[in-house]
Amino acid sequence: MVDVGQRPTIYDVAREAGVAPSTVSRAYSRPGRVNAETAQRVFAAAEKIGYRVNQIRGQPPDAAVHEAIALVIADVTNPFYGDIIKGAYEAAREAGYGLVLSHTNESPEVERQTIARELPQVDGVVIASSRMNDSALRMMAKQKPVVLLNRIIPEAICVVSDGRRGILRAAEYLRGLGHERIDYVSGPEISWSDGIRWRALREAAAGLGLEVRRIGPNEPTVLAGLAAARRVARMASTAVLAYNDALAIGVMKGLRKLGLTVPADVSIVGFDNIVYDELVEPALTTIAAPLYRMGFTGVQNCIALAHGARPTGAPLVLPVRLVVRQSAAQRAPR
Repeated sequence: MVDVGQRPTIYDVAREAGVAPSTVSRAYSRPGRVNAETAQRVFAAAEKIGYRVNQIRGQPPDAAVHEAIALVIADVTNPFYGDIIKGAYEAAREAGYGLVLSHTNESPEVERQTIARELPQVDGVVIASSRMNDSALRMMAKQKPVVLLNRIIPEAICVVSDGRRGILRAAEYLRGLGHERIDYVSGPEISWSDGIRWRALREAAAGLGLEVRRIGPNEPTVLAGLAAARRVARMASTAVLAYNDALAIGVMKGLRKLGLTVPADVSIVGFDNIVYDELVEPALTTIAAPLYRMGFTGVQNCIALAHGARPTGAPLVLPVRLVVRQSAAQRAPR
């Protein structure tokens, strides 16, 4: 999270001058696009509150400011990223910035190459669900403002959902329905969020007297869930908690093909609350993450960093909630 109390940002200048943040940005980066009276008001407001930029007025406009933020996501076909992209776009639009969207196909190497190519063209990078290791991310953060979504390292601003609390709520809910064991259909092995969710489930199980088992790793897709359904059936699962909703939906479809019924035979809970959850039968019970807010906050903080704000060092943790639908029910004898 950005602490704007220590050092004024572009947003503080905009409020003081009574103009939009995009006008402040243009006054410094493209003076010819702002009329003289407005520019002087911006510069006076900046001086009054002590705002400073790295770029010295009078340098070539493109020397430091590009008015663009890169948003890097792991898989553009995954509906999980839809609301993140919407939120990111809205935050960029409000600030007068462009948004450069890139997809890395769940590959750490493609992610590294993509960001290296885009860094010179943008003012900062927001990375959603990075698959790179910590050292690579630290190197990126030394070059340009970097904000991470669904990942935490001390060197970058990090925006995450409260996965631990969400997993605990789901485990309590399934325990209340009489389930004594939860099988976790995991995500990719290199996913930071997957590790957090599995550890949170084991901790919750210890406190609730539950047995937990792990099925995976799996790609975070419906097709991978279809394949995992065979293992769920062989293990005689009564309750499944999936890494994400796509996997959960795939497991439901796979179990149906195997002659099992959800939730009569197996209760299933997902994670994320994507748009398809209410379209499948039965509608999916899930842990809802604030994906739009995550994208919006990530880009907003990245722009603030690009204009001189300082990170506080603490991750911004967004609340989650359990959305109860029809895919989980009281445990019945197998």
